[in-house]
Amino acid sequence: MAIYKETVDLYDDEGKLLKSKVALEKVSPLVNPAIKKIIDLTKRTVAVNLAGIDAGLKQGVMGKGQILGRAVKAEVLKDADDLAARIKTLVSVEEGDDTKVTKIAGGKLLLVEVPKARLDAASTYDAASTAVASATTQAILEKYKVDMFDGPAVKSAVWGAYPQTMDMQGGNIITILSIPQNNEGLGYALRNISANIVAMMTHRNAMQTAALSCTYEQAGEFEMGMAIGPFERAQLLGYAFQGLNANNMVYDLVKANGKTGTIGTVVHSVVERALEDKVIKPGKKGGYFTFYETKDPMMWNAYAAAGTMAATMVNCGAGRFAQAVSSTLLYFNDILEHETGLPGCDYGRVMGTAVGFSFFSHSIYGGGGPGVFNGNHIVTRHSAGFAIPCVCVACALDGGTQMFGPEQTAKVYQDTFGQIDEFAKPIQAIAKGV
Repeated sequence: MAIYKETVDLYDDEGKLLKSKVALEKVSPLVNPAIKKIIDLTKRTVAVNLAGIDAGLKQGVMGKGQILGRAVKAEVLKDADDLAARIKTLVSVEEGDDTKVTKIAGGKLLLVEVPKARLDAASTYDAASTAVASATTQAILEKYKVDMFDGPAVKSAVWGAYPQTMDMQGGNIITILSIPQNNEGLGYALRNISANIVAMMTHRNAMQTAALSCTYEQAGEFEMGMAIGPFERAQLLGYAFQGLNANNMVYDLVKANGKTGTIGTVVHSVVERALEDKVIKPGKKGGYFTFYETKDPMMWNAYAAAGTMAATMVNCGAGRFAQAVSSTLLYFNDILEHETGLPGCDYGRVMGTAVGFSFFSHSIYGGGGPGVFNGNHIVTRHSAGFAIPCVCVACALDGGTQMFGPEQTAKVYQDTFGQIDEFAKPIQAIAKGV
């Protein structure tokens, strides 16, 4: 791990200083223990929808189909405590290990942390969901002495249509990560998390949403080999300033422009801040236009990333609409490039991503709202981790304008994974981890 000369001050979601003079490498996914824990819990934590299983068994629901009259006698919700204990025993590798089962919503949901030993002995993170699914199935079979004829109905209530479908379609096992077969390239697993899911895990706190999404996106960039050699500093600077509110920049920009500002005024604020901090300086003149120049394009990119995030909060927050995020990503950076003569966020890749994103999210095609997109999606994958965090934040700030809103598609993630501090308040966790 290279040692960088930069230090940053980390501030929370209310603009309060958490840690000062933090060495840049201390916020690396390879170094910071809190970031490692976020990634670890993302792979190891599985939610079980006991209410869904209970309803499925009583109504003969199998996968996404139903066989009328094919019911299994089982009081799953009533026996949540007993089933939780059985599942814990079955999932554990040895007594007293790091297996954890938590009852949520009065026993309607279980949150299971699979022991690390199961992931260590596996090639992929599938081991968590399959272990929990099998343990839940086995616990129900044992508890209610289900015979061989009704056994498949129990399996279907838990596993859904698998293996007829590649994933557990219609099942009641919930994970943050999608199945590996849905990842569109090497290292995309952590980027394959829908914007609505991230927004709900942080209880729609925009600053925390930025931190969690940036953590996933940038950890994904590390995983896919984008942070090797000189590129590592570029990713870490962008991560710190856009996601972790380094030097309170995102907070300050939003505060200065939140009441009456626009995308354009955020551009002005970013340029003024960059001049004040000596990241850029006036260069050659072209008629009435002054070109700015920088000796540190990576730091300039970090400022542009923070500005892109602030512009998203100002614009989408003012309108309470997520749909504007694609045009915000595009035109903030377009104006920034015209204002300075320097590249926009991610050296033009955020702007390029936004063009296709506008079309596919709500233009002629209109395939889906921003909340269903992720960093693995063919339309939004092109930026090196700097576009999707803004999409997640826009969904957190949305006031109900999406056809597929966070509550409609991802409420269960708030009720389950959102109860874990590292997911709900990543800014504080990561600062503490320093």
